[in-house]
Amino acid sequence: MKNLTVHVVTVEPMRIASAYGFGHNPEEQAWQRLVAWAGPKGLLENRNAHPVFGFNNPNPTEQNSKFGFEFWIKVDPGTEPDGEIRIAEFNGGTYAVARCEAGSDPGATIPATWKSLADWCKENNRRFAHHQPMEKIMSDPGDPAHLELELYCPIVE
Repeated sequence: MKNLTVHVVTVEPMRIASAYGFGHNPEEQAWQRLVAWAGPKGLLENRNAHPVFGFNNPNPTEQNSKFGFEFWIKVDPGTEPDGEIRIAEFNGGTYAVARCEAGSDPGATIPATWKSLADWCKENNRRFAHHQPMEKIMSDPGDPAHLELELYCPIVE
């Protein structure tokens, strides 16, 4: 990806609510759970105050097309777990970040952008770190044709 623009950011520690899905379409399962819980609380109305991140958990394998996906949304300190929604603390970290417009083939575009971001890190002598890689959701995941993400590759500060 020749037009890849990368910037380095520090994600501060935050309290998160987690919604999880597992199967052949875990992103949709997890998103529906998150919307059902966060929507009535108004958390999805302000993505600056309550950013949403997602990631595979676990990744798909060649032997098994089923995999897991987890969404995190930043929540206030007093937020409590409810039903299938877990609450956890994320320690934050430093990331190389690139924008990804998934387009008509997200199954190809997103991995290709991840590869380009990893290549950028290597070319710019940025060592990979062990904190959570993730995708910041910039649009409505329910509309995959217009899905916009920011990919967060963990790097050593």
